[in-house]
Amino acid sequence: MQFPRNCDREVGYPQGVERGSGFWGRVCGVSRIPRRPRQLVNRIFSAQEAVERGVVTLGELRSAAWRPVFRGVYADAQMAVSHMARCEAATRWLLPAVAAVAGRSAAAYYGGPMLHENDPVEVITPPACRFGPVRGLHVHTTEIDSAELATHGGLRVTSPLRTCWDLAQWCDLDEAVALIDSLLGKGVVKQAELERYALGRTGRRGGKRFVRAVGLADPGAESPPESRTRVALVLAGMPRPVTQHVVEDHGRFVARVDLAWPEYRVAVEYDGVWHAEARQFHRDRQRLNRLVGQDWIVLHLTAQRLRDDLDGFTAEVRAALRTRGWRAR
Repeated sequence: MQFPRNCDREVGYPQGVERGSGFWGRVCGVSRIPRRPRQLVNRIFSAQEAVERGVVTLGELRSAAWRPVFRGVYADAQMAVSHMARCEAATRWLLPAVAAVAGRSAAAYYGGPMLHENDPVEVITPPACRFGPVRGLHVHTTEIDSAELATHGGLRVTSPLRTCWDLAQWCDLDEAVALIDSLLGKGVVKQAELERYALGRTGRRGGKRFVRAVGLADPGAESPPESRTRVALVLAGMPRPVTQHVVEDHGRFVARVDLAWPEYRVAVEYDGVWHAEARQFHRDRQRLNRLVGQDWIVLHLTAQRLRDDLDGFTAEVRAALRTRGWRAR
């Protein structure tokens, strides 16, 4: 007896029989609803452990109920798997004891910008370990002291100071400064600690990169785009701006601006996504109009301009500063 390939469409199921059920489901090649043992619902788990305990079979792991997180590590397909959850899974089931979550992933753990679910987990391992490559991980092989590793719950991560060091080595300068800014702003590290750490590593490979990044860092930055803008302006030769500067008129609050050169009454405002909200946009423009009334020049930088024309914006800031008497040395 033969049946068409798509028999539910061309022949149809008998009345009262649900698609995919029993005999008719097997005949039509329709899979049954995947089995989801309650022990694994909303969980990330080791495939080997789950199979050895008889919770699932290898065949069932290939069903739509589960999705791979790393090789040999699965998650309930119906749950959201954050970057931090992937970091914890890597620590538990993949990383050797001498390795740890590091770099951007460690910065996210300490309160820096959160990474997307599919961004690779950055890890560090000493050369003697010979670990990796592993799909889903970005493995950095370099010397690390055990004192620079810490365990927090289910996560083994580099210390805040070592994290800043690694960011300076692995990232472009503007990104490294933005991430260090975020950790300074959260109080995870202090500027004085970073400077002492840099002194202790004088002469090491990468020491100059770290000193440069630390020298540009500023705890007053409130977002990575603000940090990148500030770094670009300073590297272009302009004086270092004040972050989150408060403008007053005879002791009365007028406005707070992202970046400012108070001596020249020039300010830069980064227009982020929150400016799309009508009431916030209204408040910001009202605030900045008051600044103009105080004889300030306010230049606005959008996300698109930051991405596509930062050089052009830098030239505009330079011109504004020059109109107020600044001269490059």
